[in-house]
Amino acid sequence: MTFRKALLAATMLALPVAAQAQPVTGLYVGAGAGVNLLQETDIELSRNFGLGQGGSGQVDFDYGWVGVVSLGWGFGNGVRAEIEANYRENAVNGASGFSALTRPLTTAGKARSYGVMANALYDFDLGPGVPLMPYIGLGAGYVWHEHASARVTGANAGALIDGDEGRFAYQAILGAAFQLDAVAPGLALTAEYRFMATLDPELDARVGTTTGVAEVQNFNHSVLLGIRYAFNAAPPPAPVVAPAPAAA
Repeated sequence: MTFRKALLAATMLALPVAAQAQPVTGLYVGAGAGVNLLQETDIELSRNFGLGQGGSGQVDFDYGWVGVVSLGWGFGNGVRAEIEANYRENAVNGASGFSALTRPLTTAGKARSYGVMANALYDFDLGPGVPLMPYIGLGAGYVWHEHASARVTGANAGALIDGDEGRFAYQAILGAAFQLDAVAPGLALTAEYRFMATLDPELDARVGTTTGVAEVQNFNHSVLLGIRYAFNAAPPPAPVVAPAPAAA
């Protein structure tokens, strides 16, 4: 081996070994927060309000926020299972339809969702030296959906929806984790998109002095940034330093 080749080999071996994503093995915890978009919901007021088809309409929402925390277990082969608690909140921001109400329409109030999910996820290993690990997941659980003093008011009357109901919930997850082994083995930053929905809740409603129910929808699009820590992660390998070549 020539001196030049020996020196090049020694330099390459002396470089720090790149951090790389490894499948999660054992217990881990995670948390994330971000922006939530609650889709426009169809609202169907019960017939006893006497509004007929004029009691049907749509309500829009502002961008809101979402937070999740999770406790999970990695099986070391890319498969993970976790329990998640979540919270979402959006403010009402406009209405259409409700032809029985005289224009202009005004709105107020908030919509909230909170509950627990069980998720199954799979991590994709991109190969040695790549610190990024994409993942996908599916979840199912139970989520309470609440309208807090949500109002649609016209010049002649107004509808107040103020109640909550729990429903079966389901979600899909698309994300990626970036390993931070240089900071702490097992630590990772996460970025996710989640679609979460429930079966349609029926909430307490009132028009004037008449009480009844309103059937609403709950479809959420969430973008989150978070952090995850795996307790049993192995420390990154130490750099390998080759002995200096002998003088020519």
